Amino acid sequence: MFHGPVIQARRQVLSRVGVGRIELQARFEQRQPGFKAPGPQLLDAVAVGQFTPGPVFTTATFVGYLVGSWPGAIVATIAIFLPSFVLVALVYPFVRRLRDSPWTSAFLDGANAAAIGLMAAVAWQLGTTSIVDPLTAALAAGSAALLIRWRVNSAWLVLGGGGVGLLASALR
Repeated sequence: MFHGPVIQARRQVLSRVGVGRIELQARFEQRQPGFKAPGPQLLDAVAVGQFTPGPVFTTATFVGYLVGSWPGAIVATIAIFLPSFVLVALVYPFVRRLRDSPWTSAFLDGANAAAIGLMAAVAWQLGTTSIVDPLTAALAAGSAALLIRWRVNSAWLVLGGGGVGLLASALR
């Protein structure tokens, strides 16, 4: 019963290198039982994650819920948090030595560059999935401007976009 949420949460933790949403696409490509079309659920998962710190962790809870309802959400949440706490406790004493080593430092720099590339790819996919008409294009451009120029909290952008969407739906 809990196998799906635990496996998904563990894959998410173990394949991460301290970055946000790069694992989302891989999770949805696996098409676990209970998942529907990747586009809308992926966007829902990201939206749910925007309201709390650690959007990927919140998304794991969301995916656990999709796979196993409330028990799946609880198990996925525990399964995603517990390994990271254990890993940090085990690795922390060695961080300074790892960064001082030329080989591991170069590896970590490469991993960071790869993570940026993966985040760009996921951002592109989210954009092509969600920007589908002039209204969503204007929302994306306006949100980008507000975020970059005035550093508006993303929760306000999500709420504002939801309000504009509700208004647009009411007017149609």
